[in-house]
Amino acid sequence: MQAAPVRATAIPSLTTALRAVESLLMSGGQHTARRNAWTSVLEDRRRAKDRVEAERVLGQSLIARP
Repeated sequence: MQAAPVRATAIPSLTTALRAVESLLMSGGQHTARRNAWTSVLEDRRRAKDRVEAERVLGQSLIARP
């Protein structure tokens, strides 16, 4: 007697499942608004990183002055 082949089906992660439910519940406008808000957050983080780098460079140039 031969054993039946085992089929492995991937169970979606919780995050994947929540995103699927979210996409079903949200209309297109809400989805766009959320995406735009996230893009804004990422841009703010980038600007903050650039600001810290500029402060570091300016601080070093002031220290290096004779």
